[in-house]
Amino acid sequence: MRQIDRLHAGLVRRDDPTAWVREADAVRASLRYPHLALRGPVFGVAAREPGHGGTWRAVRPVTCSTPQEARDALNSLLWFRAKDGDDAPAERRALLAAVGLLERAAPDELDVLGVRYRVVRADEMARSGDEGLEPPRPTDVEPHRTSWEGDGDTSSRDPGTCLQAGQEEPSPMAGALRLALRRFAYTGARFPAEVRADSARAVETHPDVVLLPTGFGVAERRGTVWTPRSSLLPTPHDARRLLYESMTGAWPMLFHFDRRTTEAYARAARRFRAARRANEVRVDDTLFRVCRIERLVRTGPDGPEPPRRSDHDAYGPMRLHPVADDEEDSLPSG
Repeated sequence: MRQIDRLHAGLVRRDDPTAWVREADAVRASLRYPHLALRGPVFGVAAREPGHGGTWRAVRPVTCSTPQEARDALNSLLWFRAKDGDDAPAERRALLAAVGLLERAAPDELDVLGVRYRVVRADEMARSGDEGLEPPRPTDVEPHRTSWEGDGDTSSRDPGTCLQAGQEEPSPMAGALRLALRRFAYTGARFPAEVRADSARAVETHPDVVLLPTGFGVAERRGTVWTPRSSLLPTPHDARRLLYESMTGAWPMLFHFDRRTTEAYARAARRFRAARRANEVRVDDTLFRVCRIERLVRTGPDGPEPPRRSDHDAYGPMRLHPVADDEEDSLPSG
């Protein structure tokens, strides 16, 4: 309560009307969607550089579905630095040695040129209530220019995010959520015993919580069951555009829709787009909704939590990029 009181006092001192509106929006959402629906773990890459006070920061989005996907992201990060960077030959060899290790092994932590890289784990969840999963809030930031065509800028806001405990939240509600999640652990028979045990252990070994930037995704409801249908995107409109493009292009081909179903999805997609900032659309007995997604990273004395023993990979390490020509000390393109 003292921490929340300090956050409230800071909000009063700032005298920022926009911040007050966002805070009121968050309070209303907590009442309308009081529960948290767990989606499961996601993974990314963080780094701790010398001379930065030992601060861990995300360097790759924490959106991978398995630890190995995050290791592959680190592999590419180091390979492209060796290919495109200005490092001296000895430094490039060190980068390529780390790439070689990631091609044949599965480390969760790696020291390269004085920088410690770590595969980090987060839990992804959405608020829920009687109306289902929480959609975007009126105060969630939208792109300055919205487009329904092309890819747009869907760059993750994760890179650069501090993953260190003790960072002050922007509002009392964000602080209250972080404090409430400190004792969060997986419970219930639907989780295997090893998953529940690892979760309880993490509460003790990594007792603090850091909240990552809010994201948005598409979920599908049939009957009373909600199922995720997209990856995490940085703004509500990015998720709307992905939903529109999926309904008009990707899903009919991927799921082999017949002509009637294809036309039904196309009509619904046109209505959804014409509404401009709608957050849901229905096709027959299926409801699609753009949802607001929260992610938390546990941290402890040694930094953000790595993958747990019960986090399994679908595949192992492999070569992702061309082999360097060591004699010429150069890298091929690609």
